[in-house]
Amino acid sequence: MARSKYLYAIFFIPFCYYVIFHYWPMYGIIIAFKDYNIVKGISGSPWIGFHHFGKFLKDPYFWKLIRNTLLINIYELIWAFPAPIILALMLNELKHQMFKRVVQSISYLPHFISTVVVCGMIANFLSSDGLINQLIQWFGFQPVKFLMLPEWFRTIFVASGIWQSVGWGSIIYLAALTGVDVELYDAAKIDGANRWHQLMSITLPSIAPTISIMLILNLGRLMSVGFEKIILLYNGSTYETADVISTFVYRRGLLGSDFSYATAVELFQAVIGLILLYSANKASKKISQTSLW
Repeated sequence: MARSKYLYAIFFIPFCYYVIFHYWPMYGIIIAFKDYNIVKGISGSPWIGFHHFGKFLKDPYFWKLIRNTLLINIYELIWAFPAPIILALMLNELKHQMFKRVVQSISYLPHFISTVVVCGMIANFLSSDGLINQLIQWFGFQPVKFLMLPEWFRTIFVASGIWQSVGWGSIIYLAALTGVDVELYDAAKIDGANRWHQLMSITLPSIAPTISIMLILNLGRLMSVGFEKIILLYNGSTYETADVISTFVYRRGLLGSDFSYATAVELFQAVIGLILLYSANKASKKISQTSLW
């Protein structure tokens, strides 16, 4: 009984945190269905139903925002999602434990660098007189204004994201790899299987449930992009490919003070994300018997 009291006490603090900072603010979602006036407050503002949602669907920026948001996330799904899996598989093959720990530590470090610092590093490396352009000029080519060209934005965003998160993301796959039965590899060696056959027949199937769960979670985020990094990297010349739903919400809500409309757009994004998560989970359960719930 005394032990249960301590467990309840430990649980109480995070419970209060989530109620106060995550669930209670959800009350403000109702302004998406109101013509919110800061003077009248939430309760005093008149109801207007789904007016803001219809307005967003007719907005001239709607399809551009959807396209940019989806393309950035699809690029991340194609390039960034497999990266930690590949790194974990490579680290798992290393036999020299000291070297393995050094590589792991180096790959984890970028995760602890703030997004602001990362974007500052990107700006310095890719500036007109930065290291990358110095190398380009050294080979006899003209410098490229990477941060001013819309066609380069997605590549820079995704590549820097891989560098920053690949090491940290590999941890969960390394943990899954420790659960693979060593006897399976011994039996495969006796049967004459080489490293590649062991990887394809034992390693990947063993961590497939973990990969499926992570893929489901990533599919659920297809409609959301890291707001902070976009804001720090984009500029007027890259709006064509860099402007996403979250930056649109920022401009309309915080800069334009159109809180009701911004909330409606954000709620629309959240609902679509929930539908994608549910659909991906259902498909995964049907295909591989692996699901979140």
